[in-house]
Amino acid sequence: MKLKEITGYLDSSIPLSYQEDYDNSGLQVGDPDREVNSALIALDVTDEIIEEAVDSGCDLIISHHPLIFSGIKRLSGRNFTEKLVIKAVKGDIAVYSAHTNLDIFNGGVSRKMAEKLNLQNVKVLSPLKGKLLKLVTYIPENYLDAVRESVFEAGAGVIGNYDYCGFVTHGTGSYRGNESTNPFAGEKGKLHFEKEIRFETILLSHLRGRVIRALLDSHPYEEVAYDIYSLENNNVDIGLGCTGELNDAAGEKEFLELVRNIFGSKGLRHSKLTGKSIKKIALCGGSGASLLREAISSGADAYITGDIKYHNYFDAESKVLLVDAGHYETEKFSSEIIYDLIIKKFPKFAVRFSKTDTNPINYL
Repeated sequence: MKLKEITGYLDSSIPLSYQEDYDNSGLQVGDPDREVNSALIALDVTDEIIEEAVDSGCDLIISHHPLIFSGIKRLSGRNFTEKLVIKAVKGDIAVYSAHTNLDIFNGGVSRKMAEKLNLQNVKVLSPLKGKLLKLVTYIPENYLDAVRESVFEAGAGVIGNYDYCGFVTHGTGSYRGNESTNPFAGEKGKLHFEKEIRFETILLSHLRGRVIRALLDSHPYEEVAYDIYSLENNNVDIGLGCTGELNDAAGEKEFLELVRNIFGSKGLRHSKLTGKSIKKIALCGGSGASLLREAISSGADAYITGDIKYHNYFDAESKVLLVDAGHYETEKFSSEIIYDLIIKKFPKFAVRFSKTDTNPINYL
């Protein structure tokens, strides 16, 4: 298949609009119109990963951490990133990354951690803000079902585990077309009143273009009146981190042993034991120290993340057992998320898990 088919699918499934401002998710290296036959999934892009792709016949690498984080002004091989980009181009290897958007979307990195720990009642820790829109439009009564169906099929109207969510109000609209018009009802040049329905629903911002196209294609009017509003509501199903509960409460040492075994942490670090049993857990894959306050406010007994700094352990204030399971260790299962997404859409496309351990941290 063409590279743009698989990257386009990933761009929409793990929306690029979710990524943080500093991030650079998406296609990093490669011609979107080229043919690709197989993909290698890895956490990072390194020399060894590119060599593994070449040796295994994969012409696409899909990583969690982007190869290119910031702008490149030249390709002279003067640093690590430039050397790898040159190596990928020479090896005819395309590179695609899904980073903070994979952290944020429903079913992302932190939820995979919760799945590995077999947690129940999983909820978002820090909901996504500023990405929710409301669509309001006006539809002739007999065309409501067709327009509404089209808009919902484009992805609007989803609230949590419910879809096709919308609201209608009956009323009367008016319009008058000039001599250049071909009105749906009434006559050009004459004021016309039409029984209409005000229809409103919500959508995520990355779906805006698709939903508006669906509205315009299915609506019978020459000129479609619609409004888009930005909402202050948080999207409680999408965001960074998550919380969940163990089936049975565990002692702190038992819990720490569980974390070490599940994530393969060779150097597990944690704050002072609180003396409490562990039932509710907050999690954030990668570097999640910035969400410590949210973890405490959620009522979690323990918070698992990576890259915790010295003073963060003081911030825990014995209110929560703070656990640094490692950046690599908490994100390494991201490959499974990407694999499942691809196989669901392209079951015959060859996808391989990398066998290379790219963790740059070693332990004595």
